[in-house]
Amino acid sequence: MKPVNVGLLGIGTVGGGTYTVLARNASEIARRAGRPIQITVIADRNPERARKVVGAAGGGDNAVKFTDDAFAVVNDPAIDVVVELIGGYGVTRELVLKAIENGKHVVTANKALLAVHGNEIFAAAQKKGVTVAFEAAVAGGIPIIKALREGLAANRIEWVAGIINGTTNFILSEMRDKGLPFADVLKEAQRLGYAEADPTFDIEGIDAAHKATLMAAIAFGIPIQFDKAYVEGITRLEAIDIRYAEQLGYRIKLLGIARRREDGVELRVHPTLVPAKRLIANVEGAMNAVLVKGDAVGATLYYGKGAGAEPTASAVIADLVDVARSATTDPDNRVPHLAFQPDQLHDLSILPIAEAETAAYLRLKVEDKPGVLADITRLLADQSISIDAMLQREPEEGETDTDIIILTHRCKEKQINAAIARIEALGAVKGKVTRLRLETLQ
Repeated sequence: MKPVNVGLLGIGTVGGGTYTVLARNASEIARRAGRPIQITVIADRNPERARKVVGAAGGGDNAVKFTDDAFAVVNDPAIDVVVELIGGYGVTRELVLKAIENGKHVVTANKALLAVHGNEIFAAAQKKGVTVAFEAAVAGGIPIIKALREGLAANRIEWVAGIINGTTNFILSEMRDKGLPFADVLKEAQRLGYAEADPTFDIEGIDAAHKATLMAAIAFGIPIQFDKAYVEGITRLEAIDIRYAEQLGYRIKLLGIARRREDGVELRVHPTLVPAKRLIANVEGAMNAVLVKGDAVGATLYYGKGAGAEPTASAVIADLVDVARSATTDPDNRVPHLAFQPDQLHDLSILPIAEAETAAYLRLKVEDKPGVLADITRLLADQSISIDAMLQREPEEGETDTDIIILTHRCKEKQINAAIARIEALGAVKGKVTRLRLETLQ
């Protein structure tokens, strides 16, 4: 049977892994796909480096053409599928849309591109009758897109919560294990290659928000709405709060959360206290995990490597196999990009963070004198906020201030905001109240 001819855009870490795994497992992949899948053209800014990567993987120069012109690949009539592994939003959007216009299927690991321009790209693909596959865009080698889109199709998905950025999970694990401040652990993460020289997208939660946005769209059948996500990173997190959380039986993880409610969808990324007994709370280092709650199946957990050359290549090639299997299928009978038929997407609004419902962790530095705690609990009660647990640090000899840690039951964010504003106005409260969100994930 005629092979599937693939044009690869970018042969960096993931591109090199994709070529290597495809070459190594060629016969097994062909058995699964029903025909061979072969990379015939590679576009890279450095064709010589690309040639070396191919040579190191056992590929011959005669089997692959090299170019520094990515548009030549998407315009090549011999190419059936374009694999986009360049990253970014700018020229990649043009390349992907041009490939679609030329009737080519697209496989991409570019979560940023899809989170920002996905609605436009999927609409163009639907009109042209081609597939845009993106398993590798979320959680690396974990097949979470396929699970949400196909494996859980019988369910009404209630919520999704995931550790979907390995860099931040590594940093939080090291802060907990070694008691070090954020800045010190970030430097170590950069030295080990877990964090980029400019780690902003990771540590500020933007990368996780891109992924959470895509999962929310698939889980609930809504358009992609990254601009409405609430995003908070880990840069202001202090080691002392990680220690207090441990004493109370919790661990802090940067979670991407999407929750369906009757009045809309919560879409948020932030540091979150999770009970230590939950499996997801014990995901350490650079690993990823996604917890999905369906009404029929209950809670399901997906765990594995969220990045790296071959784990991500595993997802890219799985998409290539799916494209090869479905290439001759009527477009209307293929699995929809966002799981639901395009004309059946719901226009559920993304709720503002003030309307989100979570429990809260509050750390206050207060004067160690009678009546302070009574004032604080009264102000919480005024906002209909009940206390779940409390921890008070005994002041050291000679100290006049102490820390009080309060865990609340679930309430709306705006209630907590109002209570914090009034608590900070108390004369006995020193400085700002530290607030983190808490999810039991039951």
